[in-house]
Amino acid sequence: MFGIYLKRELGRRKKAALVIALGLALGIALVITVSSVSAGMSKAQDKVLQSLYGLGTDMTVTKAQAAPTSGGSGGPSFKFGAKSSSSTKQSSDRVMTQGGQVLKSALVTKVAGQKGVASAVGALSLNVTKVDGSFTQGKAKTTTGSGTSGSSTGGSGGQGQQGGGSGGSGGGQPQVQGGGADFNVNSYSVVGVDVAHQGLGPLASMKITSGRTFTSAQTGAKVALVSKSYAKEKKYKVGSTFTISGTKFTVIGIATPDSSESTTDLFIPLKLAQTLGDAKNEVTTIYVKATDSQQISTVKKEIQSNISGTTVTTSADLASTVSGSLSTASSLATSVGTWLSVAVLVAAFLVAALLTSSAVSRRVREFGTLKALGWPSRKVTRQVVGESMVNGLIGGALGIAIGVGAAYAVTAVSPKLTAQLGSTGGGGGMGGGPGGGGPGGQSAQNTLEIALTAPVSVTTIALAVGLAVTGGLIAGAMGGWRASRMRPADALRSVS
Repeated sequence: MFGIYLKRELGRRKKAALVIALGLALGIALVITVSSVSAGMSKAQDKVLQSLYGLGTDMTVTKAQAAPTSGGSGGPSFKFGAKSSSSTKQSSDRVMTQGGQVLKSALVTKVAGQKGVASAVGALSLNVTKVDGSFTQGKAKTTTGSGTSGSSTGGSGGQGQQGGGSGGSGGGQPQVQGGGADFNVNSYSVVGVDVAHQGLGPLASMKITSGRTFTSAQTGAKVALVSKSYAKEKKYKVGSTFTISGTKFTVIGIATPDSSESTTDLFIPLKLAQTLGDAKNEVTTIYVKATDSQQISTVKKEIQSNISGTTVTTSADLASTVSGSLSTASSLATSVGTWLSVAVLVAAFLVAALLTSSAVSRRVREFGTLKALGWPSRKVTRQVVGESMVNGLIGGALGIAIGVGAAYAVTAVSPKLTAQLGSTGGGGGMGGGPGGGGPGGQSAQNTLEIALTAPVSVTTIALAVGLAVTGGLIAGAMGGWRASRMRPADALRSVS
């Protein structure tokens, strides 16, 4: 009886049922869309952090760059060997550590022994500036009083010029003519990695797409991994060679970041990086993994209190430095989008409740007659709530379809968002590794491009179903309460 009556009543009031269902559908669809986009924002931000920070890394330990001493220039300098030939090729590599002051390698073991730390590994970030080109020697010439000129070829040449002038006039000042310099400057980043622990640190967010990665035995091998973008720029491939400060390296693999672009050009074994950077037994960054991801802040305090003079930066600290369109869109999704979803959903619930209550008012004769025939109030209430629940479920199904469609549309379009990530704390922070403060402790800023997606999770679908049921219950409760208060006499008064 309940099902037959329910089907007949919904069939008679198709328009009203459709309006209630559409109102709930729009609210639910907006909630699904905003939730999915917010999840996509969070995923995009995680990609940004992982590309610079390393998968599985919970925090980094660095040391801020020291203030320059008074009188020190702090600028780059190059030394070339003087040669006597008139046209001489010159080449020099300037290798400097970057990302803050160096830390003793022994601190890696000390950090790993702190309470709450699962593992720790050190890395050394270097900046290599290569200058090569040639000098061309100029010629010194003097002009005599009579207008003739002669080349200065040494001490005897100078004496001859004094007597060469007409009328005993003295020679002019020597002038250098010709000569000059033509140099190219190439700067790139190199990171020394612990080849025995590649699962934590700079290489953790990289995937070898050509060749192979380091083996644990290659601690002193002159081999390197090259980022995909840098390999394309320099036309490197597996087997190619390059030289840093006289040390010849062989490319054994091409590394591609899991997301966005790599901020490191070359990866070499840590031992060789320490030799090139004149940083024996030193690192610039210690990557740390906590035993419990929920206790990261506690571990941070533990390290800071036991190891003085260091800067500990967590992923939450680095996330606060992300700017650009990703940060703006994320703020809109979490603030404006959330509040808009709540407002639309509340409005949809109220509209559904009011329309249901209004429909009950127009069914006075029907419910009064049913009560006169012996229907108790609870049965009338159950009938109204049942109709509202069906409307709610229909609205939920429509809302899920619209919301999932909108989320998939965002994923299909994949709008590009930019993320600018500057290092925190004067050369420290997670930027203390790749992408950290550059030479001289200057803060670096990396601009990455991320494709936005809107993943729809099972939790989001479950939330939508729950909202649909809630909307139906609210509308049914208000309508059922009103229907239960009707008396058989009301039906008689409504007969004209």
